[in-house]
Amino acid sequence: MSFLITKADGTEEPFDPSKLVKSLRRAGAEEEIISRVAAHVERELKPQMRTSDIYRHAFQLLRKEKHGGVAARYSLKRAILELGPSGFPFEAYIAELFRTRGYEAQINQIIRGACVEHEVDVVLVKNGIRTFIEAKFHNVVGFKTDLKVVLYVQSRIRDIDKGKTFPESTRGMVVTNTKFTDVAETYARCEKLELLGWDYPAGHNLHGFIEEAGLYPTTALASISRRDKEALLGEKIVLCKNVPKHADALQRIGIRGPRLARLLEEVGALCGRPMPSE
Repeated sequence: MSFLITKADGTEEPFDPSKLVKSLRRAGAEEEIISRVAAHVERELKPQMRTSDIYRHAFQLLRKEKHGGVAARYSLKRAILELGPSGFPFEAYIAELFRTRGYEAQINQIIRGACVEHEVDVVLVKNGIRTFIEAKFHNVVGFKTDLKVVLYVQSRIRDIDKGKTFPESTRGMVVTNTKFTDVAETYARCEKLELLGWDYPAGHNLHGFIEEAGLYPTTALASISRRDKEALLGEKIVLCKNVPKHADALQRIGIRGPRLARLLEEVGALCGRPMPSE
């Protein structure tokens, strides 16, 4: 029996179990666990069930498995959403992500164009190219970056390029943690403005960049509570890879003994091994 499910943007589509299997496999789940989670989700299906409900069912089962950081990888998209309320700037996260790819990166730069000055979220330099990034953070999964954003970014890049005083060639990019509208993607392709979204473009997207770099936020950790995550962010411990460097802070917020051991085990599994290929 086929059920329609409601996506984050409010549209409906038939439930496709292969999408769930793919996301579980990408998170590093073993085939036995994938079969068990997929079977459980299919038993729980109801008409118009939301994709967020499917995620919640799958995540709860993965969390119980306590295996190899799988739950944390599976929850990555929502973990990035939780960075917003923490006060950790999305542009700082994007800059750090590109540094792992060999770029020089600065945030919140004032750049003079031919006509006016522009406040640019992230400026990258690599291989003779200077890239100006507009970072669009959304804390709702279904929110899409639209045409008006890429229009004003492209206009900004033209002004910067006309008035540039640096030797590198100029490139523009819009980065978002969710999606772009179809018309925004069409315009960007026509104007050769680069877009980087959660799953756009295919095979070269933000999700993939994060996995390749192992740059997981502490909000992804499944072995600790929401309160613990908030405490870590309060201590400015934002990236999982940095957790072991802050023993004093972990003690201060009450993560010690068996809880500390479980946390460090998850961090090691999450950051210490390559992802399986798709």
